[in-house]
Amino acid sequence: MQHINLITRRGFLDRSMKIGLGVTLSTMVDVPFVLKRALAEGNIGLNGKKLLFIWLRFGNDSLNSVIPVEDPGYLTMRPVATGGSPANIGIPKDPGTTYTDRGACDFPVAGTGPTFGYANAIRLGNGYAGLHPSLKFLAPVYNAGDLSIIHRVGYANQSRSHFDSQIYWENGNPRNNVSKDGILYRTIYEAIQASPTVASRALTGVSIQTTLPLLLRGKDAAMTNLSDVTRYDLLNVPNSLNTNLVTKADMALTGANAYPFPEKAQRELLQGQYQNLMNTLPLFKDIAADLATPVLDDEATDGDYPYNLFPTSNNTNGGYVRGGGAPPEAAKYVVPTDSYSFFTKLKAAALVLNKTEATIAGTEYGGFDTHSAQGGVTGAHSDLNRRLGWSLYALRKYFMAHSDQVTWDNLVVVTLSEFGRTTRVNSDFGTDHGEAGVMWVAGGAVKGFVPGAGANPPVRSGVIGCHGTAEPTRDPIPWIPGTGSSSSMLAVEGSYLKRTADYRSVMGEIIREHLGATQAQLDRIIPGYADEANHHLKNGGTVVPPIERTNYNTQIRGELDVV
Repeated sequence: MQHINLITRRGFLDRSMKIGLGVTLSTMVDVPFVLKRALAEGNIGLNGKKLLFIWLRFGNDSLNSVIPVEDPGYLTMRPVATGGSPANIGIPKDPGTTYTDRGACDFPVAGTGPTFGYANAIRLGNGYAGLHPSLKFLAPVYNAGDLSIIHRVGYANQSRSHFDSQIYWENGNPRNNVSKDGILYRTIYEAIQASPTVASRALTGVSIQTTLPLLLRGKDAAMTNLSDVTRYDLLNVPNSLNTNLVTKADMALTGANAYPFPEKAQRELLQGQYQNLMNTLPLFKDIAADLATPVLDDEATDGDYPYNLFPTSNNTNGGYVRGGGAPPEAAKYVVPTDSYSFFTKLKAAALVLNKTEATIAGTEYGGFDTHSAQGGVTGAHSDLNRRLGWSLYALRKYFMAHSDQVTWDNLVVVTLSEFGRTTRVNSDFGTDHGEAGVMWVAGGAVKGFVPGAGANPPVRSGVIGCHGTAEPTRDPIPWIPGTGSSSSMLAVEGSYLKRTADYRSVMGEIIREHLGATQAQLDRIIPGYADEANHHLKNGGTVVPPIERTNYNTQIRGELDVV
């Protein structure tokens, strides 16, 4: 007789509720991994080093972030808006500046004038590149030697689909849509497998955004995801005694954890989940309180007065509020007024790393899909850049002045974005999905700019991938100028910037040299490292088909000595 399994409406709802509860809990708290080995391998989570990531969603236009100002092809393909013409996107040179001079990055200090009054590419000091003027607050970070700017970053056989390329950046496995474990998830996994100390922590990897990114997602466990740390409580139950152990919901969890269930499948996992939830509640109570406390710069910001490092309202946004009864000045905002939710999340991610044992935390913001009306010196992309420039400036100042469980010297901040944009401006005065982009890596231990003595050129530039001539110790692949098919900006199918670095090399170096993975661990975290002969992630080389797209051979630099 054939048996038919009938699911009633009530049964379906019951199962759905249980599955939904499981998903909700799993994305709220770190679920302990089932330990399969204890090899005491590597130092991830044990060496005091931490990582903060910022996802720039939907494809940042690298060519209007780090601008090859000495390439005459740039303004040919990206004209500058003039007079009453439509809004072209090119960023002009300052006629009074010699961009081939080498040294520190210029910092156009505004004082009491408009914060972003400078309307030209900022000289980066490497003899070839400029910064978009909206990124001016990167200059102090760069000049302190705490920033590496990596241009022409991508991966072999680049996809121009947002969906696919975000998957590949996050799973570390380009062209593999099946792999659903993220790079940073596997990093935490290796740490937990190797160390009972790390395995016992309430928090390991945390994202502060709407949903848990693939970066921290994996098949064996879920990392923590929160959209708002101030609402991290059970059922939002009031707590009159200011302790997390007296509410009814907390007591229910305590009781559930203490009840002696027989050992059966998944019960150990669930009990560990309950315990981790209990352990994290007090942590986030303290973080929520710190989130409401202003953090001011330690100097007169931009030659004006000390600004709030994490602007979350008009009144805390740069120099908008003037002293002595003067009227507010919108020209003194340091970030656009729609940035406040992002800076709340960024501050929360910083607090998580500084106040807890978590090793990795981060957040994201979108808007980089600038197909139309992208803008040039001002406009949509300029506003997105302003958030980024101020973010790295603020994080450096915060961690230098306020260090609890991590210092600025022990922190690396890294940005990710799934691809760059087309080299040519389109008919809608925007840019379309492209190839290579730019990564920003900041931190006190980052190997950035090192000035030369006196009038000598720098010992080391903080720019990689945008040089007119090769720099053998750091950047052996020069930028090829012009508008021909072999030029750097058009070398892929006549429209796209060609990569000379793989993002996995950047992430791999950070995971091994900063976070403390062994090479064997890194080979498991980023599969391409285990196939150096074809992917060349560590030592560099020429990537050829079938790894690379048909008809292309691509020379890449391997690891870049960034940390």
